[in-house]
Amino acid sequence: MHVNYRLVPALQVDLWQPSSPFHIVEGAVADVRVPQNVTRSLLPFLQQANIPYTILISDLQQAIENQTAGRSHRSRRSLPGYNYEVYHSLEEIEDWMHYLNRTYSDLVQMFSVGKSYEGRPLYVLKIGKRSRPYKKAVWIDCGIHAREWIGPAFCQWFVKEALQTYQTDPDMKKMLTQLYFYIMPVFNVDGYHFSWTNDRFWRKTRSKNMRFHCHGVDANRNWKVKWCDEGASLHPCDDTYCGPFPESEPEVKAVAHFLRKHRKQIKAYLSFHAYAQMLLYPYSYKYATIPNFNCVESAAYNAVNALQSAYGVRYRYGPASSTLYVSSGSSMDWAYKNGIPYAFAFELRDTGHFGFLLPEMLIKPTCTETMLAVKNITLHLLKKCH
Repeated sequence: MHVNYRLVPALQVDLWQPSSPFHIVEGAVADVRVPQNVTRSLLPFLQQANIPYTILISDLQQAIENQTAGRSHRSRRSLPGYNYEVYHSLEEIEDWMHYLNRTYSDLVQMFSVGKSYEGRPLYVLKIGKRSRPYKKAVWIDCGIHAREWIGPAFCQWFVKEALQTYQTDPDMKKMLTQLYFYIMPVFNVDGYHFSWTNDRFWRKTRSKNMRFHCHGVDANRNWKVKWCDEGASLHPCDDTYCGPFPESEPEVKAVAHFLRKHRKQIKAYLSFHAYAQMLLYPYSYKYATIPNFNCVESAAYNAVNALQSAYGVRYRYGPASSTLYVSSGSSMDWAYKNGIPYAFAFELRDTGHFGFLLPEMLIKPTCTETMLAVKNITLHLLKKCH
């Protein structure tokens, strides 16, 4: 299906899956978003080229409006009744974090690791019982890619579960007593805000490129690990643009600095993306087996089974390069290379029917099943795999 190399730029389609045209191979499925005026030329082209296609969402604008309808009428201030089954704007998420910081001061500590390109604080919640001075920790981030709204929804869900079940669930009590969790609900704050205000399908950060007048860098191609090699683009207007240099994005630089500083303490790095229903581990940038493969593989296998036990949703799991596609400069590979032994990237629901527009009614089941996987990985960590 080499026609795609010509097809994608010529017809101005937005590639949803895979993230780069270089990953489109014969026999594989590609998800694309097409402007209404392009449909008229694209469909005959596909028929002529004998490329089978399915229309998954016929009116995308309507689907977006359905998702954001009634937003303005929602009372933002009623925090004790915060609804975890709807998507929240950046402002709402930040208000929620401040609220938790005030309300659960024994378990929650909120801090900022730096500032975004547009000057927004990069907030992290540290969750756990201050039972002893030194504890191992788990890092969790969501929303590296702006349009993947289910990510930040899961980060909030995780925090809610941790705080609400701490007294009643022995596993949660054990986790919060023996570990700290660093949770960053929205990594790419500028991009996330932009996906609410301007372009629902925005992916990158919002840094400016003077030469090309394009905005943003793919924050998951900007890490200093085989930077800008396969699966990343050198062109500033591309969705997978790796940036002018590694850690060029203040968001990536700030998180990398924090993780480097705490690398001895942090034993697991979990990053949440969408969509594909996969649990991925290193390497992403090459086809090779990691040294502690057996431990990581068994953690992934058990996590995927735990996840499936909720609603029967089967996740594929494995090294990112062979399970999804090769991509360089990812946060997961970087975390692993910097001494964090368990590094995972989740690709949450679904497999393309709704794509980035996962309906709000699917937030609860998605987060419920994912929670089981995350608890499973965390308990695996506490048992220590030798």
